Amino acid sequence: MRRSFLAVALSAALVTTPSAWAASDTTPAAPQETAAQNPATKGTAPDASDLLFEQPQMKNTAPGSTLTYDYARRSGIERGPYGPPLSDAIKLTVEPGKSAESRDIRVQMFSGGNRLPAGPFTDMPGNPVLSLFLENHLKGLASLLEANPRYIKNAIRKGLREKATVTPMQVSFKGRTVEGWRVEMKPFAGDPQSERMRGFETITYTFVVAPDVPGEIVSIQARALKPDGGELLEERLDYDQKDS
Repeated sequence: MRRSFLAVALSAALVTTPSAWAASDTTPAAPQETAAQNPATKGTAPDASDLLFEQPQMKNTAPGSTLTYDYARRSGIERGPYGPPLSDAIKLTVEPGKSAESRDIRVQMFSGGNRLPAGPFTDMPGNPVLSLFLENHLKGLASLLEANPRYIKNAIRKGLREKATVTPMQVSFKGRTVEGWRVEMKPFAGDPQSERMRGFETITYTFVVAPDVPGEIVSIQARALKPDGGELLEERLDYDQKDS
């Protein structure tokens, strides 16, 4: 049986396993991305949830290595849970798992006073950084909107199933071009509660993955714009090639 990898939402320890995001409730260091038609990925695009949450993304990551993801957040909101701009990093230390495709993973989520407890993860086939980013993002957004976190999480799940577009990408990685996919969605577009979301109904989530990049997650972005084009929020995570 395939092990899924997102278990606890909004836990203080951020111990997560990603497939809960895919399920229904009834249930200069970063690679540069350019949109392109990719000969090897022509044809039917993969399902967004399967691509992000059900693939053995850690199989190409050597035990003993460390994956670093540069994190940045800035907000156009003067008051609220986001505070001043933040630049930090999430580091995953990778060791062998029980199978060839799985890994045991220790996490350093941010540093110094920003550090959050997270993990560890045992025998993980998927990359937990995606879940760590989304859970942290969800916590801030739910606090800002004074909203039920489950409602927001379910909207993102539904968006992945019903509103996501998946297009081929080419990603610059260590001096060469590799094949990848770009997943984009606006889960709150047309949402019946959009008038209560203070402009965050415009939020767009963009994920870039590439099988040749260790851990496969290249970048994650959550971005919401004001009507005048100014930013309400940009929250981003980028794979840092220096440690690969």
